[in-house]
Amino acid sequence: MPHEPYRALYLHIPFCVKRCNYCDFATQAIEADSPVIDEYIEQLVLQIRQKAKEGELGHIETIYLGGGTPSYIGLSRLSMLLYTLSLSLRLEPDVECSMEANPESVNEHLIRDIWALGVNRLSLGVQSFDDDILALLGRAHSAQDAERAIICAQERFDNISIDLMAGIPGQSDESFKSSVERALDLGVSHISIYPLTIEQNTPFYQQLIRGKLADTDDDVQAHHMQIAERLLQEHGFERYEVASYAKPGYACKHNCAYWTGVPYLGLGVSAATMTQNDSRRMRIQDGQVTDDLNRAQMFAEDIMLGMRMSAGVSDGLVEQAARELPKLTETLTSLVRRGFIEHSNSAWKPTEMGWLCGNELYGEILDLAPGDF
Repeated sequence: MPHEPYRALYLHIPFCVKRCNYCDFATQAIEADSPVIDEYIEQLVLQIRQKAKEGELGHIETIYLGGGTPSYIGLSRLSMLLYTLSLSLRLEPDVECSMEANPESVNEHLIRDIWALGVNRLSLGVQSFDDDILALLGRAHSAQDAERAIICAQERFDNISIDLMAGIPGQSDESFKSSVERALDLGVSHISIYPLTIEQNTPFYQQLIRGKLADTDDDVQAHHMQIAERLLQEHGFERYEVASYAKPGYACKHNCAYWTGVPYLGLGVSAATMTQNDSRRMRIQDGQVTDDLNRAQMFAEDIMLGMRMSAGVSDGLVEQAARELPKLTETLTSLVRRGFIEHSNSAWKPTEMGWLCGNELYGEILDLAPGDF
């Protein structure tokens, strides 16, 4: 269908040194010298070139290399990929180019070369600075490896993000708090805090059903999120999304694109593409349509996603959406009365209760549009 230009590009690299106990992503543990990786990267290069020829990359503003572990595939393959990007679209300093990496695969040569090839934001999968927790998660790195990787990355990058996991069974408040404090001491510019979710088809799920692992506790996870919020805000970080904190100027533009209805192109196995025009929004994954939304559903989704962000939803967007969603204003007023959101500075914004009870908040908004999401 005719569609708005893609403004964000995601490249999926589905390879890791090992699969973590909680991982249900489209990844595989494979030897680093496997020809399977070479074949995959060659196909990804061809896809990038083809999309460039079709004129689909001319408006790209953010790029994200995710996985899996992109850093695991090595410099020669990454160089081929990044060089192809530089020939296929505008890869200038104002274009945010993020790459995920795990601490065990970061070294000085990798940092120097990917920075020279256009990567300007590094996202490190740390999860914890507690070695016992890392062992429980099945991570391939130690706390010392994570610290070394951050210090190494700082030789080139000032835009460094890390992930930390909250509410892990057996993780004490002190362990979690200590990890947040260590991240602050190391001087990273962006921290994402994710409550652990135990998904089916993971080792954690098998341990859970066999009684070898306790289930996650919503109250503990909420408490950990509150610990993180207090510590991070005390150190000048701004919470700009339900799970994301950044120093001023370091919010992830690529992730914000997902939450603000910006069309994005995904290349590689399991990578999702979102394409839209004024009346229709579709998501496509591995050649299959996974979402097909009409105009009313698009507005409901935009309002819902806006409630994930501290900026909230503007009065202007609510006014537009209300033409398609007649009960929107009534529902927002009810959510204010019940403490989930507030209205200030011409916008509807989530409260602390809204952050912590997001599923209830988001569900009520999505229910305003008829049909299935």
